[in-house]
Amino acid sequence: MAQLEPSRRGALIAVALAQFMVTLDMTIVNVALPSLDAELGFGEAQLPWVVNIYALLFGGFLMLGGRAADLFGQRRLLLSGTVLFAFASLVGGLAQAPWQLIVARALQGVGAAMMAPAALAVLTLTQREGRERIRALGVYAAVSAVGGAAGVLSGGLLTQYAGWRWVMLVNVPMAACVVLLALVSVLGGLLSAPLGRKLDVGGAVLVTGGVGTLVLGLVGTEQQGWGSTTTLLTLGAAVLLLVLFVLWETRGVKGDPLVRLALLTKRNVAGANLFILLLCAGQFAAFYFISLYLQEVLRFDAARAGVAFLPLTLTVVVAINISTRLLPRTGPRVLLVAGGLLAAVGFAWFGALDVDGSFVVDLLGPSILTGLGMGISFVPLTGAAVGGLPRHEAGMASAVLNSSRQIGGALGLAALVTAQATYTAHRRAAGDPPLDALTDGFGVGLTLSGALLFVAALVALFVLPGKWAAGPIARRGAGSPSSRTTTAPAEPRPDRAAPPLRESR
Repeated sequence: MAQLEPSRRGALIAVALAQFMVTLDMTIVNVALPSLDAELGFGEAQLPWVVNIYALLFGGFLMLGGRAADLFGQRRLLLSGTVLFAFASLVGGLAQAPWQLIVARALQGVGAAMMAPAALAVLTLTQREGRERIRALGVYAAVSAVGGAAGVLSGGLLTQYAGWRWVMLVNVPMAACVVLLALVSVLGGLLSAPLGRKLDVGGAVLVTGGVGTLVLGLVGTEQQGWGSTTTLLTLGAAVLLLVLFVLWETRGVKGDPLVRLALLTKRNVAGANLFILLLCAGQFAAFYFISLYLQEVLRFDAARAGVAFLPLTLTVVVAINISTRLLPRTGPRVLLVAGGLLAAVGFAWFGALDVDGSFVVDLLGPSILTGLGMGISFVPLTGAAVGGLPRHEAGMASAVLNSSRQIGGALGLAALVTAQATYTAHRRAAGDPPLDALTDGFGVGLTLSGALLFVAALVALFVLPGKWAAGPIARRGAGSPSSRTTTAPAEPRPDRAAPPLRESR
């Protein structure tokens, strides 16, 4: 960052901090659930919604947020989403009743759906093509990876030493920094597109309803099971809404579509989204199982369980730095195949948990291997998802990527938790000691996480192209109906000129 111009450095810090908040809040409340339950009096059915409502609204509104950023300005959406996120965090931190906290988490999800696609688009449009943008993507990937693990750590420490309300209030000063930096450092022009263009309302309603209903159905499987009538009806409704969305985007929409479906036919976009869906499906479930193993089997307290994720987090940061340096020479496919295989072996190694195990023997080795695999993957994954696309589709592509992240995490958690619970119940019915059965169930879930990452490595090998572009830049000349697209070469040069921050229409 020290080598960047002040405005570009400020923009990168704003984007990184915004993305950190979004990923942090996926996990920061988990450890605090018993404390807020004791103070606010949640019922057994209400408590899971403190976590799930955030994923539901985040995933449901991502497509709408990404397209709104393209039409109305990435800077404008980043600022609006951050202000909404901060307001919701303040309301949640001051909540006096369960419904107030659940509403606050819902508003956080909507704010995150505005922030996440706008942040990635701002990054690609403010950093120079070539090595500068690759390094910026490395920072973005690092905070995305670290945010989830940091949520477990900071949630445990804040709950134990400051009180559960600070897992919400901690977002307020961070959001204030994002707003200030964005106002000072992120210029207008391309980042503040004029209002007045029509949003695809029909597509927005269908995709938001479809994705939201899908996440709702997946979340419900944790309590109701996959075969329940409610689950089947909910998932069926989600499929119907998404099919109608595809038909609407291809035949019914007038004007600017919410998602240009031809975007998903590009090998880099399709491969990156399949990879991140499988990666997050395995990662979210694995973090869940490891957290429970630490607390329910090894008897770690909340703070100590959070600290146990530090080796994995630090390894991710080191691996991201390595992949950032290698990416210009190798392209994304080599790194994603290697990262997927390393993470697959690491998750499978986690699957050998022992009821009498310890952190050093059972968790340290696989933590380092998994951290290497995940860290190597994040930078090329983000770059591949938006590489070579027109400027006006940057928000759309980043919204699709974040939707794949959320849906993959929800799907993986629901499916693998169901598999773990079924296996654990079978072992207990066979007469095994409860703790042994629980540990073996966690092992099955973690082994399945490894299998998902192995499939992700195959996707990288057979779907992703060998060459790539560092990011989206398409510049439409003034008064010309044609567009000229500039993409980064296979060996990006650090001296490439920055993309213009303003365009004439």
